[in-house]
Amino acid sequence: RFIPERMVPFSFPLSKCALWDPVPRGDVIGSHITYYRNPKLSLMEKTLRLAYRHAKQNEKKLFSCFLLGTLGADEGGEGLTLTIDRFDPGREV
Repeated sequence: RFIPERMVPFSFPLSKCALWDPVPRGDVIGSHITYYRNPKLSLMEKTLRLAYRHAKQNEKKLFSCFLLGTLGADEGGEGLTLTIDRFDPGREV
């Protein structure tokens, strides 16, 4: 799915020696993770239960936490898998 309003052009820092010609060539294309690949999300049940328990015990309606994991490509290179396997409640300070 191509979302042009979310796309941000990127640039490289200035240097004395260029390794390529900076003049644009060809049509503009989108460079988004879901443009060419099929993403999958894998979440460990233990991590989800821990996050849920922490949210229930927290007195505030809004709180910060981290879900940590790994991102990897499938064997055929057709898809990406994000595996979330750790929960970190963070710190108040």
